[in-house]
Amino acid sequence: MYDIIGDVHGHADQLKSLLKKMGYQLVDDCYSHPTRKAVFVGDFINRGPKIRETLILIRKMVEKESAYAILGNHELYAVLYYLRDIEGKYYKKRIPKYQLQINQTLEEFAPHKAELKSHLKWLRTLPIFLDFGDIRIIHACWDDENVKLLKDTITGPKLKKTILREIALNVTEFSRSFWESCKGLDFQLPKDLLIFDDEGRPHRSFRMKWWDTPKGKTFKDISLESRFDLPAYIIPSEIIQQRKPYPKNDPIVFFGHYCLKQCCGILEENLCCVDSCVTRTGKLLAYRWDGEKKLNKMNFIISDFED
Repeated sequence: MYDIIGDVHGHADQLKSLLKKMGYQLVDDCYSHPTRKAVFVGDFINRGPKIRETLILIRKMVEKESAYAILGNHELYAVLYYLRDIEGKYYKKRIPKYQLQINQTLEEFAPHKAELKSHLKWLRTLPIFLDFGDIRIIHACWDDENVKLLKDTITGPKLKKTILREIALNVTEFSRSFWESCKGLDFQLPKDLLIFDDEGRPHRSFRMKWWDTPKGKTFKDISLESRFDLPAYIIPSEIIQQRKPYPKNDPIVFFGHYCLKQCCGILEENLCCVDSCVTRTGKLLAYRWDGEKKLNKMNFIISDFED
């Protein structure tokens, strides 16, 4: 069975605490379990104090087949930061778009540039989603049409540079599907509606519940952990882009990305967010799946490590 682990973000000590709590043992410098496998939902780099150690630990587990891992948006930021165009030049948007997110990773790997290059090549071999039949794992948003397009387009053992360039430019249906899968859906507000957060910054979009449909709902209803207040009136039909909700009878989807304020992220009977916002809470979350068809909050495990 599987232990689905939320966004680690360079918190190696919390990860080791969580693995030990779940019965994983360190053998030949790699954590493993006799009957279970860990599944990492992406975003293992950036933000935390031990990014290099975290990346080495997860890579060893995947390579020695004691774990699976998928790509998160932060891994993509690192890969795309070093991406060159067909003329061998870095993309113009490289610094403002990606460097801010990966500054800590770049700093930690400054004395280990060859090692980082090896890790970046390995990251390109990771899938964007996993489908085990009864459960599905994706970083931010599962959409059947997006998943089919990803499956049809990414056919090799790694992300080719031509595909990465398409993702970086983000002007095709495939690139849109890719970014939705690892960053989720943003609801675009109309031009005459401007929302301000507590610090007075304006916003024209917010993260929405990708599994729901906006029809007949308020802005607040469809918001997913918005950090600013949204209007509590019904969304006008003319600004709604119709989408199919995730069927309640479909397999369980585990995902991360959303930095939930509450530790237990069962959002529907078949939808579970395992991102416990470790950078803020200091706690790392896992869900121990034992074959159940409906999620059970008793299956959550939280790391014991204290900073």
